[in-house]
Amino acid sequence: MNASRPDAVQAGAEAIARCRRLLEPALREAVSVLHPSGARMAGFALGWSDVDGRPFAGDGGKHLRPAIAMLSAEAVGAPPESALPGAVAVELVHAFSLVHDDIMDLDERRRHRQTLWRAYGAGPALLAGDAMLALAVDRLAGTGVPMAYLSRALVELVQGQTLDLAFENRPWSGPGEVTVQEYEEMAAGKTGSLLGAAAATGVALGGAPELAERAWEMGREFGVAFQIYDDILGIWGDPAITGKPVHGDLRRGKKTLPIIAALSAGGTAARELAVVVGAAATDEEAVRQAARLVEEAGGRQAALDLSARRARGAMKMMAEFLPGDTALRDVCGALIDRIR
Repeated sequence: MNASRPDAVQAGAEAIARCRRLLEPALREAVSVLHPSGARMAGFALGWSDVDGRPFAGDGGKHLRPAIAMLSAEAVGAPPESALPGAVAVELVHAFSLVHDDIMDLDERRRHRQTLWRAYGAGPALLAGDAMLALAVDRLAGTGVPMAYLSRALVELVQGQTLDLAFENRPWSGPGEVTVQEYEEMAAGKTGSLLGAAAATGVALGGAPELAERAWEMGREFGVAFQIYDDILGIWGDPAITGKPVHGDLRRGKKTLPIIAALSAGGTAARELAVVVGAAATDEEAVRQAARLVEEAGGRQAALDLSARRARGAMKMMAEFLPGDTALRDVCGALIDRIR
């Protein structure tokens, strides 16, 4: 794709919007089989309804994963709707993972409003997440397409989340500190695996199962790039866009890529950061100071560079087995252009 920066971002956004219009009716139909209370909570988690089940014109998320599934099918010559069962499945798994993630992290805000567990309680929210996971498996099981990639993604997702939680008990610096390599392993599982499953399932449902393994690797690589970019937004993102407070990851003590890279850089800023970052959870001045030091130590730029490198790697993989200009390529290229 040789589009200029605005064209690339616009083309990617239009492709995702096109997939979203196909996805929503199928997603609503899938959720409708749940018990009314479960359907109400799922609707809240997916951005369709308020806490009482009334229609809500809110933020339902980026819908990147289902778009990757449908655009992967389209890239092998099939209509995008041929991958709808896979698109519904990966979006439901994503929603399940966010519900559980918010409970584990005790996050109270997502997409500009309270999280599911804050709205309904942790127990009901856990059950709603479990219900969406079960629905995802059920939707894909009826297609005749092997479940291997979704199953692999679920295993890796849990492994990635386990690593992410374990990082919280590791020191910020010194012996036992989290390395960039360990972070990349975590991101590949927590985020990359489901994007890999989306791409692999999409090409399989599109009639090209022989390309599924390569699509898995491509999607997984793109997922790591996406997670790193999301980490950048987790510190410096605009709350009006992200739906989360600025410097949120610093307040929560999350060992994200910009912080890990900054701490490992050496130099005065890195040493000062190691002293103040642990206090960021309770001290607003420490939060602001830590954000400044992460940038001064080079953590923000290192994250941008690594995200761009992994995204370019995904684009190179894609070109090897899905040549030509496709909407899938537009979506992946748009991330690279945002990083620049």
